[in-house]
Formats: sequence, C-alpha cells, structure tokens
Amino acid sequence: MVSISRETAEETHERLRGVLAQAELDVLGGVWSFVESPLDQPPSLGAETLAVVRDDETWSALRPDDGGPEDRERFGLVSFHFPPGLDNSGFVGWLAGELKARLGTGVFVVCGSNRGRGGIYDYWGCPVELLDEVVAIVRALVEPSTAVQA
Repeated sequence: MVSISRETAEETHERLRGVLAQAELDVLGGVWSFVESPLDQPPSLGAETLAVVRDDETWSALRPDDGGPEDRERFGLVSFHFPPGLDNSGFVGWLAGELKARLGTGVFVVCGSNRGRGGIYDYWGCPVELLDEVVAIVRALVEPSTAVQA
C-alpha cells in the first residue's frame, strides 16, 4: 500500500519504528551477488534467482554467489514483509538513512508484491561482512531503550 503521510520527522521516525516492529524480518542465508548477461540473453528464472532487472544493455539477476569474478560485489540479504493495511510509506529511505548513519554503508532494495502476505515486501542487500551488524541495528530500532531519535 502506498500512503501519503504528512508528519514531522519525529512522528515519521516513531511511526516507522512501529512499522519495523510489526514487519516480518527474515535473514537469508548465504552470500548473494548480481550476475549480468547481455540483453539478448535473458537469465534463466530458476528457484535460486531472487530478482531480475534490466537496463538498456544488460540483464542483472540476483542469485546465490557462485564464486565468480573477485571484483564482483557480494551481499548479505534480509527481507521484510509488512502486515496488510500498514502505512509503511518512507520506510526504505528511513531505514537506509539509519544504516548509512550507523554503519557508513549504503544498501540496495528490491521490492515485490504478494497480496496474500500483505502486499509490498522488500529484500535489502548490504555488504556481506556487515550483515550481522545490519540485523542488530534493525532489531535495536524496535527496542525503546536503544532507539535513536530522529
């Protein structure tokens, strides 16, 4: 659900902490990477392929890392499924900002929709070596004693 919320930064921070507390968090195992292929050679969509996106030159498939080139970026992943009817507008920007401020890293987010589980869901990728810290921050953000005010 895409909502329009007019609120202060503090109100947004508290609302999104509540959203995070209600979201279903899943930490995906393994190491993940993007595998590129030419536009005229679409990737196969096997059960191991999490997401596929393209630009005007290449396909990019997010899959379990296959030990490919050393310069390929490798990621750890978490996912969030949100309950139906929850106003999660601004969630991506808010949580990405929290992670950048605390860890100094950016993230990537791939979104999808599953109406049977509440609608929009997110997969978040971070450098694999920071995955445990990302999970700890996400969990701390829902704890009143450890939450940092906006």
